[in-house]
Amino acid sequence: MAATKEYSVEEKLKALIHLQKIESKLDEIQILKGELPMEVKDLEDEIEGLNARKNRIEEEINGIQEFIEGRKEAIKEAQALLKKYEKQSENVKNNREFEAINKEIEMQGLEIKLAEKHIKDATEEHAEKSEILEKAKKGIATKEKNLEHKKGELDKIIAENEKEETHFRKEVAKSRESIEDRLLTSFERIRSSYRNGLAVVPIDRDSCGGCFNTIPPQRQSEIRQHKKIIVCENCGRILVDTDLNDSVEI
Repeated sequence: MAATKEYSVEEKLKALIHLQKIESKLDEIQILKGELPMEVKDLEDEIEGLNARKNRIEEEINGIQEFIEGRKEAIKEAQALLKKYEKQSENVKNNREFEAINKEIEMQGLEIKLAEKHIKDATEEHAEKSEILEKAKKGIATKEKNLEHKKGELDKIIAENEKEETHFRKEVAKSRESIEDRLLTSFERIRSSYRNGLAVVPIDRDSCGGCFNTIPPQRQSEIRQHKKIIVCENCGRILVDTDLNDSVEI
């Protein structure tokens, strides 16, 4: 049975730094991809809502138009009855018939005036709705143009980073194999605790590169010696010296 290779603390730290740098590169790609899909989805939802509103307005306009046509037909019917009653009035035999016909003539006249008022009001409403419809159509056209641009931008980012992302994912898998399970578990736990995903950070200006808490000189000296893995007492991130961090390339 082959003996399991023992790694020094410095080698373990380098492996962790290497993994952190690769994960950070993948995080950068995900940030680029992560914002645009959300914007695309928001635009698609907005366009769907605008289209539903446009369809509703079109239905309302069609309803108004049908109402106007109905009132026009009512005017034609009233005018036909008006002519009929006016003709009948020429042959009335008594006052009772005369009053009855006059009442019908008056009623048809009122029907015509009422229908004309309804047509006037409906025509004004039709004009208002048509104006709203045109604004909705322009709004949809603008949003659709913006959506097309965002989708193109997203497709471009995906295409540009696909090769790099595939490469880094393979590197992550390879890098994980060289890190013992206990350290890997700690790395993942720390990484998942912070939005920027930083579990391993260098000392920067005598401070932790993650939370910027000051690191005492004696502690910095211990970190530079690479004799043990040291974490920040404030945020729990794994601390490394700048020289070691810069020596690891991806």
